[in-house]
Amino acid sequence: MGFLSVLSMAHKLVKERVSPGDIVIDATCGNGVDTLFLAELVGSRGAVYAFDIQEEALERTRQRLNDSAADAALHLVHASHADMVAHIPAEACGKAAAVMFNLGYLPGADQSVITTPDGTLAALEAALTVLRPSGILTVVLYPGHPGGAEEADAAVQWASALPQSVAQTILYRMAQKPEAPYLLAIEKR
Repeated sequence: MGFLSVLSMAHKLVKERVSPGDIVIDATCGNGVDTLFLAELVGSRGAVYAFDIQEEALERTRQRLNDSAADAALHLVHASHADMVAHIPAEACGKAAAVMFNLGYLPGADQSVITTPDGTLAALEAALTVLRPSGILTVVLYPGHPGGAEEADAAVQWASALPQSVAQTILYRMAQKPEAPYLLAIEKR
């Protein structure tokens, strides 16, 4: 049978903590896979905020959701994930059930447009702010592309330094393949 992929493990952890009607965030919507997953979880009473700096990613996400039966309130935001607090209603801050990140670059697009350590660390701080207690933050890290290892290391160092009174963190990764993607998950206390 084998272990779950990092994406499947991220989905499993999120699914355990999200209910219909919740507010959720896809911090890097890309092709819209996580956005659709989140929309299906929260249903028609929930809201999904999906961020990306590339219009192409937002359009791919819009199309994926248009082609589905998901009926959550969808808010596509053409902005950096680091600015998520500015794009979410004030009354929603501190109430999000989940924030999902899938770092790196948009598959099939310009691979020089990547997430960076500075932007990602700011976005992780913002995500922790918008999460509710017991909310989950998942980050799929890709150390195998230029700049990816540095970004992954920065994210793990940031998470490792969080006081346990604030959050608990786990890593899910293949021990034999250091270049393989891996998952960082953070549960807010």
